[in-house]
Amino acid sequence: MFKEILASMIHETEGCIGAILVGSDGIPVEQYVRESETVHPDQVAVEMAGVLKEMKKAVGILEIGELEEVSLATEKQGILMRTVDADHFLALVFAADGNLGKGRYVMRRDRIKILEELDS
Repeated sequence: MFKEILASMIHETEGCIGAILVGSDGIPVEQYVRESETVHPDQVAVEMAGVLKEMKKAVGILEIGELEEVSLATEKQGILMRTVDADHFLALVFAADGNLGKGRYVMRRDRIKILEELDS
């Protein structure tokens, strides 16, 4: 079921080239990448898990609430990450001109579906 949710997220979001559900340990639970793209989901998962871990520490020190979302933009790609629960996060990988706003929307919307699947 995860693969169908991730595929839907990609196909609904202009410029989205990959979606990954990742455990907090950096190991991908499921991934979906457009066939024509060269996204390396395993590498994204491991590196972004480290980024989220450090961001959670910083948010804790600042005492500003729980971390919900982190975005990263470069000249070639963007990565949007959203926590699902304490043990999982979603990462969407975008082309440089991708629609991150739509990505934020589908991640918030589909987080509920993913939580339901994790609980079943």
